[in-house]
Amino acid sequence: MAKQKISADQLISVIISGIEDVKGKEINILDLREIENTVCDYFIICEGTSNTQVNAIVSSVQKKVSKELKDNPWHTEGVDNAEWVLIDYVNVVVHVFQKHIRDYYDIESLWGDAKTTIIETSY
Repeated sequence: MAKQKISADQLISVIISGIEDVKGKEINILDLREIENTVCDYFIICEGTSNTQVNAIVSSVQKKVSKELKDNPWHTEGVDNAEWVLIDYVNVVVHVFQKHIRDYYDIESLWGDAKTTIIETSY
């Protein structure tokens, strides 16, 4: 049986839901499709307040995507120190930061010409 193709919109929706389940903060979606030579179509960027929350966000996203879409990340890195964890779903890459690391690397400015969508949270 062939694996069902998952749309980027479905994947993004489930990832955002996974982040919100554990109260991830400052969620942004960067649409990179109009930019030449990018490695993926979307970045989803968020932050946690501690190593524990960063790991909880990563775990929540992976479990939710696995359960709902039957998909696993192609690659994950940064889990050991949990200051910046990258979850690579090939066309969507999730960056989970602690605030000071996010401020330092400022990915949103590096990709400033990307269309940015800020996700409003109710917590």
